[in-house]
Amino acid sequence: MKRRATLASGGNPAALVRATGTPLASIFGSGFLVMVPILSGAVGVYAPLAMALVCALAYGVGYVIRFNIAHAEPALEGNPQESTLALERSSDLALVLAYIISVCLYLHILAAFVLGSFNLDNNFNESLLTTLVTIFIVLVGMTRGLEGLAKMENWALAVTLVIIIALLVGFIWYDWHAWQSPQGLTFFSPESHSPWERLTIVAGTLIVVQGFETTRYLGDEFAAATRIRASWLSQWISSAVYLVFILAALPLVHTLDGHYTDNSLIKLAGVASALLVTPLVIAAALSQFSAAVADTLGGTGNLEEVTKHELSIKFGTLLVGAGAIALAWLADTMEIVALASRAFAFYYLLQCLVALTVSESRRQRVCFLLLAAVLGFITIFAVPAS
Repeated sequence: MKRRATLASGGNPAALVRATGTPLASIFGSGFLVMVPILSGAVGVYAPLAMALVCALAYGVGYVIRFNIAHAEPALEGNPQESTLALERSSDLALVLAYIISVCLYLHILAAFVLGSFNLDNNFNESLLTTLVTIFIVLVGMTRGLEGLAKMENWALAVTLVIIIALLVGFIWYDWHAWQSPQGLTFFSPESHSPWERLTIVAGTLIVVQGFETTRYLGDEFAAATRIRASWLSQWISSAVYLVFILAALPLVHTLDGHYTDNSLIKLAGVASALLVTPLVIAAALSQFSAAVADTLGGTGNLEEVTKHELSIKFGTLLVGAGAIALAWLADTMEIVALASRAFAFYYLLQCLVALTVSESRRQRVCFLLLAAVLGFITIFAVPAS
């Protein structure tokens, strides 16, 4: 939901911790669950390098978001240029579409992990469970509101971080014993892809680092300085965790025998330790459900603002849910990952253009244009992992 604030000081450590939790929960929402099979299948042992490049791109976009908190928000509160206002409103609409796609993505991943733990995962069952959970969220949202369910966010983040740490320990323990064995560490070859295919598949993983932009819309709760710091901190924490995670997971990927699916992490966790499988599925269910609720709220809030409050929250919830259900039956998880990446890339592109209209630095404007060009490439050419 769109929220604005002034550039008040953000020196409260407790506020910074709470403000950092929101983007972290969004970034970790789906990324750690799907990034290993996608990047491993696309670029093999160069997956850590690909992850580093995606994180670097995200950091550049994060700079734009932080720039807009500091400069675009005050301009929009005053007497903005027509171009600034038009681009900001366009980005609002783009973000609604991105939220609808991400709601479907989160619940599709939830379905894949829950069903995968019972060996019931197929496209029909995943779409059916996604639909049922979406209907539940919509019904709660239309009758009682989603604020109560949204309070799960902090718990979901805490559980997710604990499971990520447990997985890291399990992977590193496996790596150490494999390294000490006579055979040593075993690596793998990626699927056969052309350089162009690999580039466009990696471009389709931008969604795994999406979430840092949520601080842009927490102005009712936190000062601008706190939100800027929280966005920066969340990106550094998540990037470090992701890079260590994918490095630790690489020596286990050969056990997938070239079959890279949306819930391959279940098998990797089982290889490291059978004790990790159930906690992983629980963490996946909690984090994806919480993220879906948060993005449903975000989508309905933006819809309400874009329509100048002529569209009710209840009807907005129904529209977001209907869009997510329709997409659930039209695409599989990997296709939705790429589609969500393209949708958020387009939103980020518009944010780059917003920044361009308020920047007074020639160097900054050149950087914003270059970044917008990269995001335009992702919007047009990103493809799902095969």
